[in-house]
Amino acid sequence: MLKIAVIGLGDISGIHLSAILANPKAELVAVSDIDETRREIVQGVNFYTDYQEMLEQESLDCVHICLPHYLHYPVTKACVEKGIHVFQEKPLALNTEEGLKLVRLEEANQKVKIGVCFQNRLNETVEKLQQIIHSNEYGQIVGIKGIVTWARPKSYYDKKPWRGKLDLAGGGVMINQSIHTLDLMQLFGGEVATIRGSVDQLLDYGIETEDTATAKIVFENGANGFFFATNANGNNSSVELQIIFENQKLTIKDNRLTMLDENGKKVMIEEDTKLDGSKFYYGASHKKLIDTFYTCIIANSQDYIHAKDALPSLQMIDAIIQSSNEKREIRIDDILISNRSLGDM
Repeated sequence: MLKIAVIGLGDISGIHLSAILANPKAELVAVSDIDETRREIVQGVNFYTDYQEMLEQESLDCVHICLPHYLHYPVTKACVEKGIHVFQEKPLALNTEEGLKLVRLEEANQKVKIGVCFQNRLNETVEKLQQIIHSNEYGQIVGIKGIVTWARPKSYYDKKPWRGKLDLAGGGVMINQSIHTLDLMQLFGGEVATIRGSVDQLLDYGIETEDTATAKIVFENGANGFFFATNANGNNSSVELQIIFENQKLTIKDNRLTMLDENGKKVMIEEDTKLDGSKFYYGASHKKLIDTFYTCIIANSQDYIHAKDALPSLQMIDAIIQSSNEKREIRIDDILISNRSLGDM
């Protein structure tokens, strides 16, 4: 049985803890958080306020990292250098430059696995859509649309100020709320060629990070993509992903994959398992992805989401920000990864 620890007991950790405790391959032995008051969140396991002390004291097979974005790289690095596998919440890192460091770390420590939590790849609708894409049943993809219209009050940033700081979060609505959508767009469409994007702040919150972003994406295969994300909506509406084929149009919305029949009637093809509770928008595939990662650790197999697989979404975010700053189309290959300022946004 794998000995598991969790570093960071914030909002997302509950999803991880539930999955760990329900998994027969795993035993939760320790947790770590700098907030002493979170000691009671998990009963019957060792609690540490210093994750480095935990890494020294515990015999661990895998650590789940559920920390603010700026801590992903240094804490993952500390675990990997001790030979401990890492299951890391998204994003991979603050930006492409830092993400590349994790890719190199992964390459240099091939016996240690870094799995990244893009759980929506395992949603039933996404898996079914992937099958349809690979079948070429409706011809080639000519267009991809990704829409995220959510809401975040000022208190969301006031409660955890790092979320609104560029050097701590790496960005706003793109890296925090809609990175899953960008990840799926490139998963469906393949390699990205160019991006023309714009970022903005529609909410008067006094934060550094963007709350709204728009982009036109051109894929290497010639398909066109359109991406829009905002935290300025009135509520958390369903994410929409639409794939336009040469001979059909398929849409994921409200956790359902649909298409139009010959009479123009909407037909449901697949439906996702739903997550109970107020955090339903996280999706229900964390458990499936975590179990897959544990299986890969035990079998020493490679069928998980590697650091290199999680890098393209960061490249897309960097390209959108750079394009907005410079008011021009950006080739993904030419991203100036050191330029992370939102400039005159």
